[in-house]
Amino acid sequence: MSLPSLTASPAGVRDHREARKVALASFVGTAIEWYDFFLYGAAATLVFGPLFFPSSDPVVSQLAALSAFAVGFIARPIGGIVAGHYGDKIGRKRMLVLSLLLMGGATVAVGLLPTYAQIGVWAPVLLVLLRLAQGFGVGAEWGGAALMAVEHAPPHRRGLYGSAAQIGVPVGAIVANLVMLVSSSTSKEAFLQWGWRVGFIASFVLVAFGLIVRKAVTESPLFEQAKQKEPTRSPLVQVLRQRPMALLRSVFLTAACTTFGYLVLVYVLSYGSKQVGYSRESLLMIIIVASVVQIVATLALSSLTDKLGRRRVVVGGAIGQIVVAMVFFLLFDTGVVALALLACALGMIVVSAQYGPLPALLAEQFPTKMRYSGVSLGYQLGSVVGGGIGPIAATAIFAATGNSLWVGAYVAGLAVLTIIAALATGETRSAKLEEV
Repeated sequence: MSLPSLTASPAGVRDHREARKVALASFVGTAIEWYDFFLYGAAATLVFGPLFFPSSDPVVSQLAALSAFAVGFIARPIGGIVAGHYGDKIGRKRMLVLSLLLMGGATVAVGLLPTYAQIGVWAPVLLVLLRLAQGFGVGAEWGGAALMAVEHAPPHRRGLYGSAAQIGVPVGAIVANLVMLVSSSTSKEAFLQWGWRVGFIASFVLVAFGLIVRKAVTESPLFEQAKQKEPTRSPLVQVLRQRPMALLRSVFLTAACTTFGYLVLVYVLSYGSKQVGYSRESLLMIIIVASVVQIVATLALSSLTDKLGRRRVVVGGAIGQIVVAMVFFLLFDTGVVALALLACALGMIVVSAQYGPLPALLAEQFPTKMRYSGVSLGYQLGSVVGGGIGPIAATAIFAATGNSLWVGAYVAGLAVLTIIAALATGETRSAKLEEV
């Protein structure tokens, strides 16, 4: 689905062209950032365990690698707070450039990092520190990318334009897994020695391209208007004082869909190969196809919120998540690739109904002067509950029970919290952002 065209006055046409350019820049930047993030996730499930966290127990080694992946989520709220503060005070665009530089630099450094066998305990220490830098960069990135797209968008298309930041996630996942798929076509020994590093080092080229695209866009017009008034000294404090419930709702609007999303994009790589017996190549292809489904579903369902309202679509997606979560492993555990693909594709559709509208929905909860801070913190805290804890919780639940259905029940339970949060959120599709 392409972004719609406008027939309007010359000024309106120019505004629309700028909105499309900003949406493209938001997409390109987030795709690069999430490529970096998911590349680490794929490597954590495939190679980081034996290379950086060697252990006589493979489960312990895998949990350690996934914990290193989760560490990035701890830094995400910090990145969101810092970038939110300065994004509300000096502008969204500057934060986007800085976050891309930080994320790209950390990713390239991971590709150059010596392993445990080469430098001992310093290898996992440095890996965790670089993961923290990645997390900080993603935390700083998302709020600015989402708000630039939403605040430039035509008022009746905020859902669709805001989803430009969201489709960066499946595109980043596709590229990361394609890189891993190509790299893993080498021998097992070559992949462990150097093949996994190629994608990390290649991030340098993508970041350079992203910086060129982002520097060409203009600052948010709503921010430019707001800064003419008296600036807010501490946007985060104002969020906590004036919009605490909006912040809390934002956390639970985010948590369930990110949990299920990371279950499909990260956890199944480890679970599917070790517990079910799928080949590494089959799992990577399943994730790639499911991510393509997510792109289409995100654009379509986000656009639908501009017509039906945010709340209806989000609640529908959360109800769908409850159903799909309870049958997900019944399909996935068959060992049949086609059924595993069906499970992952259905998962991505119900995730998209919740995840795609988030930029517009969260932006409509906070005034411009504190919007970056409120949106970033709410989303990143929700991602910690969902994406950060999710893969670890799934691994621990399965290890404790030996029954994957309990993992599905965990994912379904979080969706109930999203339904409650969505029902407590007023419909904001027609809200004027300058008057929120």
